[in-house]
Amino acid sequence: MVAPSNSSAVAVYCAASLGKQNAFQLAALSLGHALAEAKRPLVYGGGNMGLMGVVSGAVIEEGGQVTGIIPYAIQAAGGEKDKGNGVVKTESVAGVLNEDRRRHIVVDSMHERKIEMAKRAGAFVGLPGGYGTFEEILEVIAWNQINIHNKPVILLNVLSYYSPLRDLIRNGVREGFIQPHNEKLCVFVDGPKDHKDHESFNWGQAAIDAIAAWQYDQIRSLPFHWTKDTDTSAKPNGKSDIKGMSGVVSGLYGLKMTNAWLKRVWHACFRSC
Repeated sequence: MVAPSNSSAVAVYCAASLGKQNAFQLAALSLGHALAEAKRPLVYGGGNMGLMGVVSGAVIEEGGQVTGIIPYAIQAAGGEKDKGNGVVKTESVAGVLNEDRRRHIVVDSMHERKIEMAKRAGAFVGLPGGYGTFEEILEVIAWNQINIHNKPVILLNVLSYYSPLRDLIRNGVREGFIQPHNEKLCVFVDGPKDHKDHESFNWGQAAIDAIAAWQYDQIRSLPFHWTKDTDTSAKPNGKSDIKGMSGVVSGLYGLKMTNAWLKRVWHACFRSC
C-alpha cells in the first residue's frame, strides 16, 4: 500500500457556477474559512467565478494560501465561464468573489491540471459541481483504488446533492462491479437531517474533521506499485511556478507519459486533417 501523503494542502473540486441554492454558496464560504483557520493551503482549478471564486476568496479573506492550477487554453479564453444561472445570495459571498489575490500556475492541458493538483494535495474535497467536478472526484477515488495515492476524498453532501452518486456506488457494489470494501474510498458528509439547517451548518469544520478521521490503513488498494510505495506529494512552497518540483519522482509519472503521447497523437492528426 502506498504511504499516506504528508501534504497539508487540500484540493477542492467545485463548480465555476454559483448554483441556485444559498446553502451551496455558504458551504463553499464555510470550507474556505475552515481551510485557512486550519492552516491548510487550498489547491483548486484557478477560477474566480462561482463556487471556485467563493471558496478561494474565503481562504484569502482569512489569510490562507491559495494556488490555482489553470490550463493555458482556459486562461487564454478569459478564464472559467459560469455554466449555470445561479446568482449571488448574500453580501458575504459577494465580498469574497471580489478578492483578486489568487496565485495561478498555468499548465498545458486539462490532464496536467489534474495531475498537478493531485500532486500538491494531501486530501480532496468535493463541493457541488457539474460534469468536470464529477469527473475529477471519480478520478481521485479511482487513484486510491489502484494505489497511485492514499488520500481522503470527502464529498460535502449539501442538500443531498451527492446522494445520487452514493446510490450509484452502492448499485455498483450490488451488481458486482465494485468491491464492498471500496465503498469506503470516499466519505460523504451529510450534515443535518433537516435541510433547513444546511445553510448554517459548519461544512468547513466537518470537512476538516473528516480528513483527520481518514483511515489510511483501512484502504485495500490493488497491488500496483507505481513508485515502490513512495508517495511524493509536495508541500506547497509558495513559489509561483512548478520548476522547483523537477526531479521529484511522482507516482503519477506514467499518467504524464500517457498525456504526452496523447498530445503527440492529437497534433499528428491535426496536421493530417
